[in-house]
Amino acid sequence: MTREFVFGGFAEAFAFMTQIALAAERLDHHPEWSNVHNRVRIVLTTHDVHGLSTHDATLSALIDRVYAAFAPAESAGRPAAAI
Repeated sequence: MTREFVFGGFAEAFAFMTQIALAAERLDHHPEWSNVHNRVRIVLTTHDVHGLSTHDATLSALIDRVYAAFAPAESAGRPAAAI
């Protein structure tokens, strides 16, 4: 599962990543990701099962909730771009 999130700037993108990192650590399930300026690309997969697991679904739902707090009003209710 791969998604790209767009933010108002680097600091906002980094704040989003920080929140996800702390949650991922608590869940002991860590995303593959990259950040370029105001964009964050996240790949969720469970290597042990060579695909997606309930851990990915749990982390994905959490990512959606965190992103919703950052998303501009005009994009509220729309998911981040799926790649």
